[in-house]
Amino acid sequence: MESTRGILEPDAGQATFQLARYKPALDLAHALERHWSVAWDLRGRPPFTQEILNHPNVNISFEPGGAFVWGVGTTRTRHPLEGRGWVLGTRFRAGAFRPFVTFPTAAITDRIVPLRDVFDPAQADALDRGVRACATMAERIERVEAFLRARSDGPDARAAEVAAIVRLLLDEPQITRVDQLARRCHVSPRTLQRLFGEYVGVSPKWVVQRQRLHTAAERIADRPALDLGALAVELGYFDQAHFINEFKAVVGRPPAEYAAACAAAAAAMAA
Repeated sequence: MESTRGILEPDAGQATFQLARYKPALDLAHALERHWSVAWDLRGRPPFTQEILNHPNVNISFEPGGAFVWGVGTTRTRHPLEGRGWVLGTRFRAGAFRPFVTFPTAAITDRIVPLRDVFDPAQADALDRGVRACATMAERIERVEAFLRARSDGPDARAAEVAAIVRLLLDEPQITRVDQLARRCHVSPRTLQRLFGEYVGVSPKWVVQRQRLHTAAERIADRPALDLGALAVELGYFDQAHFINEFKAVVGRPPAEYAAACAAAAAAMAA
């Protein structure tokens, strides 16, 4: 399976669906991080629900229930799978969706909006029909990229600045506070707040916290028996209790319980 960062209990998911990722066209790489697809065939098997710990990215998706724009989700999301099907998604770079629309990205935070409510309804519906009529993922991606290309004015300097700040957080996990981030970027915390609200849809503090939780969940899934106290210290938490409380609030269970579930899923995969 591809990188599982953000996918909770990834071994259980690996046994249920196929995840693939695709590079965007070069002329859209300033705005798009990647395309992705999920395919499953659960005919004769029980339904499965995959939980996701979301990233600070807007996505467009084409799925059995329609075509949607997913704003940044501040809580974990649940994605039920049953029968047979596929989903195609396009993930924008953090901050890079803003130039495609006329509203701040924060306007769709925690919202799943029909594609036709964000873009011209007739054109969005035509794209949805066209994507579903294609025989391959490559053809579907070409249609999505043509739609976005027609709405792109090329690289946006402010969006690129915001994307670089978010990338810094991912590359340097030792940055655990907004004041640290502001100093590294040579801007004030207030400027960061304005930029993130307009372009990312969440605060820089949220991105810092989510990056830590992504790392924690990924480490626990990879090594369920690791020392949780040491992990809390490494990730910059004041103490283990703070780590446990924050993890449980977002993931829905304490780290030890999540580790046990990951260990059970890994054992089932190996059996």
